[in-house]
Amino acid sequence: MSSAVDFQPSQIVCLEHQETRLYAEVIQIVESRQMAWVRPLMLVSLSNLLDSESVTLYDLRLGADLLWPSNLFRPALDTEVLPLFSHLETSKSQDENQQLAHQQLQRFVRQVWQDSEGD
Repeated sequence: MSSAVDFQPSQIVCLEHQETRLYAEVIQIVESRQMAWVRPLMLVSLSNLLDSESVTLYDLRLGADLLWPSNLFRPALDTEVLPLFSHLETSKSQDENQQLAHQQLQRFVRQVWQDSEGD
């Protein structure tokens, strides 16, 4: 994992846990607390990387920001993020999809937090 000083505002970062990835934009790094203030962009669930049908994408751009330990993030690669953004722009978001997306984010955050406490 990268250290907090590697991240810059507006940089896209990724938090991976099991078969799910959270992509977020860095708003600010709180170096004294080793925390990242990030704006979630999308949550990607990967059931099978070889089968594009098994990828579920949740649009989180209208949600709340997170303050999360910066050492859990890594820089996101352009080659992994650009196709996902393209898909987000072409898909039509509805209120019910937004609610489901934020429920998935809450579930993801809870799972990462529980698993990191066990370390």
